[in-house]
Amino acid sequence: MRSLEQALAEHELVVLRVIGEWWELDLTGAQKGECVQALAELLPQLDVVAEMEYMPPEEAAALQELVAQGGRMPVAAFRRQHGEVREMGPGRLEREEPWLEPVNVAEALYYRGFLYRGFDEIAEGLLEFYYLPDELLAQLPQPKREKKQAAVREVAPPSVAQPLVVGKKKTAVSPPKPSAVQTPPAAPKQPAPAAKPDTTLPEAASAVDDLTTMLAFAQRTGFAAETRHQLDRLLLDNDPARRSLLLTLAREMELLRQVDGGVRPTRTAVSWLQSSREQQTDALADAWSHSSWNDLHHVPGLICEGERWQNDPLLPRTTLIDYLPRELGWFKVGELTAVIKTNDPDFQRPDGNYDTWYVREAESNQFLSGFGSWDKVEGRLLAFLLRGPLRWLGLTDFGQDEVGEPIYQVTPTLLNWLNQQPAKADEVTVPIVVEQQAVILVPFNANRYQRFQVSRVADALPVEPGKPFAYRITPQSLVAAKEQGIDADRLLQFLETTSGRPVPAGVKRAISRWGERGVEGRLEQVVILRVREAAILDILRNNAQTQGFIGESLGDFAAVVRQQDWQPLLETTARLGLLLDIAMG
Repeated sequence: MRSLEQALAEHELVVLRVIGEWWELDLTGAQKGECVQALAELLPQLDVVAEMEYMPPEEAAALQELVAQGGRMPVAAFRRQHGEVREMGPGRLEREEPWLEPVNVAEALYYRGFLYRGFDEIAEGLLEFYYLPDELLAQLPQPKREKKQAAVREVAPPSVAQPLVVGKKKTAVSPPKPSAVQTPPAAPKQPAPAAKPDTTLPEAASAVDDLTTMLAFAQRTGFAAETRHQLDRLLLDNDPARRSLLLTLAREMELLRQVDGGVRPTRTAVSWLQSSREQQTDALADAWSHSSWNDLHHVPGLICEGERWQNDPLLPRTTLIDYLPRELGWFKVGELTAVIKTNDPDFQRPDGNYDTWYVREAESNQFLSGFGSWDKVEGRLLAFLLRGPLRWLGLTDFGQDEVGEPIYQVTPTLLNWLNQQPAKADEVTVPIVVEQQAVILVPFNANRYQRFQVSRVADALPVEPGKPFAYRITPQSLVAAKEQGIDADRLLQFLETTSGRPVPAGVKRAISRWGERGVEGRLEQVVILRVREAAILDILRNNAQTQGFIGESLGDFAAVVRQQDWQPLLETTARLGLLLDIAMG
């Protein structure tokens, strides 16, 4: 980080003389430059390892931790465990002589020349560190770099299917190869009793399928404000945070873009849809690894406030991926977070400062500050990454053990991604099914691009867990198809090709008739207005205040009123002196 000469040059003259006196070097009367030069020659000659043997254990431990951290630690992190050197000017130093009675480990090491303080540039900006100069650090044995994989015991798979409620310059998270990730020795595994697998979520509830649905929805509606509420009923998992993540990834992967007609799929989206499921999942994992989507802002039970601070969402992802086990099997979430808290507590706050973020706990309405809130902020975030984004993308499974404690396991998909194994480009798919009722069924393991194409010519029906995706051919959907340049003949050819069988005769005849004659019938929900005398209906049709509410006549004594108009009509006629009876459920 710095040489001894550079480090000593930042000391006050009185501190230099104190360090010299400790090592029996008389610097009385010497100028600052002379003191720096003399100490820079003396201190490298010390046997630092031997000196550590005679230090109090807590001082030796502080130096060992500095070495383990590469020779430097953020001031806030070092202070949390070993105290801080009190800042004093030359006058106060001479009056109080703090070196005679150091108040903590940091001061004891500082006034003997073993600890220094300075600023350095990191990716997040300028940060203040305690550090060891290069000459002293070189004397101390470097600890063996160990793997970060959590040393946790494998446990039984979940037997109860209960969901768990858990509360700058960016660089992408590169999926490391196992050989590049160092790991401490794992604790011995305990035999796991047999248990039923977790069935909290069906296999079909995958990000790939719901993103396909979103792309299809964008193609038909452009995500117009008046249609957005319809999307949730089409998703296998409509968790708002999950939906937000998938939409963010779609934009960052350039699968969606803003155009004059709203938000629409791109040519890149077509390429993604035509890829295999494994390739699609890998692409989502890659996108999430460097996405700007802020996981911390979506942790249940936490509220992030204020604009004067910001966190880097990539840091927690990188740390968690480093510590995840590289083997299949169920593990306790609590043990994983405990290992990270012990070894990498400042994984998302490199400066070690826990007092500058405005994070409030929703339940207590209290702000969570200080290292004492680690479990409620960092711990919850790690659990959310496992329970949320990683599970949503098919990279982890999540559940609870027999006593309700949260557990997780990595999936083969995640292991292959970490190993940078190329995703299979081919997959076995099944054809769509066109039913006689003009309903198209698209099985879960059908081609996603074909499902996207089906959505262009048929209206999506609400999704039902465990059942195929369903779409109904309607005059409205055929009009939408025509607007996209898809005529009746082309539609029939598409249905026959993707289903692998002739289109049912009735459906074929209906599509052909529509191509020739357009819409021939319509079902709609309306309100019927009935009157006792035909003259009353004539008055309502001719009155400027009510005529806009009266629709198609159904004879002399009845007329259609649109659903959204019946209540305004009721109120308007009352003002005009006519009370209408209501005979609706």
